[in-house]
Amino acid sequence: QVQPVEYGGDSVKPGGSLRLSCTAPGSTSWGCGMDWYRQAAGKERGWVSSVSRDGSTEYADSVKGRFIVSKDPAADTAYLQMNDLKIEDTAIYFCKTLAPSPAYSRCMGPFGRGTQVTVSS
Repeated sequence: QVQPVEYGGDSVKPGGSLRLSCTAPGSTSWGCGMDWYRQAAGKERGWVSSVSRDGSTEYADSVKGRFIVSKDPAADTAYLQMNDLKIEDTAIYFCKTLAPSPAYSRCMGPFGRGTQVTVSS
């Protein structure tokens, strides 16, 4: 198991874009995908998007059409391209390795420490 490292958070204006990165050394060879979550102040952490080990993607309704998740297996890195950002996207964004099944125990690691995204005018 590995604790991923997220980076790329910043402050942007509404309508702006950011790309977050999440690196988890070894995750590709273990067969892991990657999940993205976010937690706004005073709220529970919620799921945002997933990219599976075969590259298939899923999105929460709140970000569908605006966010794009991808991964670079060679770099053990996943990306979250965030476009048309809204004030309500303000949160700490976390990533976590995604296990295709319970048999992939090495993919059941902890959340990263997160990266702050602030959207304000």
